[in-house]
Amino acid sequence: MPTQRAFRIHNDDGGHRAGVETIDVPEPAPGEVLLRVDYASVNYKDALGGTGKGKVIKRFPLTGGIDAAGIVERSAHTDFAAGDAVVATGHGMAFDHDGGYAESLCVPGDWLVKLPAGLDTRGAMLLGTAGFTAALAVHRLLQNDQRPDLGPMLVTGASGGVGAIATAILAKLGFEVVAVSGKAELHDWLTDLGAARILGRDALPGGERPLEKGAWGGAVDNVGGDMLARITRTVVPYGNIAAIGNAGGLELHTTVLPFILRGVGLLGCDSVHIAQPLRTQLWQHLATDWRVDEPQRLLGAEIMLESLPATFERMLAGGTHGRILVKPTAHR
Repeated sequence: MPTQRAFRIHNDDGGHRAGVETIDVPEPAPGEVLLRVDYASVNYKDALGGTGKGKVIKRFPLTGGIDAAGIVERSAHTDFAAGDAVVATGHGMAFDHDGGYAESLCVPGDWLVKLPAGLDTRGAMLLGTAGFTAALAVHRLLQNDQRPDLGPMLVTGASGGVGAIATAILAKLGFEVVAVSGKAELHDWLTDLGAARILGRDALPGGERPLEKGAWGGAVDNVGGDMLARITRTVVPYGNIAAIGNAGGLELHTTVLPFILRGVGLLGCDSVHIAQPLRTQLWQHLATDWRVDEPQRLLGAEIMLESLPATFERMLAGGTHGRILVKPTAHR
């Protein structure tokens, strides 16, 4: 049976451990597709699962990587054929199903999206789960009547993958974007992506009253915790907040007043459980009208499987920016 290299994560009597191993290449069962993985990427959830610092994996051992893009090699699904370029994000990858940190990936075909014209496998992973989540946030904001004339859009955690791509998409759609980042060395990079202004993490206006002066037309929040609470108090009437991350904490201490006196919308964004028609639509947006100009600007680093543990630690310590591509095989 053919074998492949994969980044495997264990949690057993020997404790939590992870590293590159040689495993068998699976054969697709009915309804499944086997693809050659050209690129995967590193997301915050990958770092939590790969280090064991977050309880995000439900089955061990497991191959990490919550997204991947590649070329179909064998298909037992009627919608896909050998040679198709596809992207896989969300669903059960790196949760209770092997993920994209391997030379090959076998998943149900219903989890895949054919890459639209204008995106190759590298471009798809320069976006990846982060880009898909940013697109979902923009979609939800627009659905709830977010408009540029409501005022500037705040993007927190702007130096991360979701924040950077959200900044670029919103700027392209005509919004004035104010990016929040504690990394002064990345201010020029964020401006180049479309940020009109950049604030430090401690520079957000407003105090601790249930309602403060409205400063933002809306927001994309990647942080949660106290920062999200402050944003709820400073969004103008009928502005919206797309809530994505929890790096700043799981708890949200606010009041109902922003929601019942200003009509503020708090829109949760879960990129895992998305119906396939919307998943396809969002990838189409990312390839066309929401396309990030010069997407190579999003790249923070490109690594091999062996560099994943150190990269996870840097990400959790706030030492990374942009998108981190993972290339499972050096010969491609």
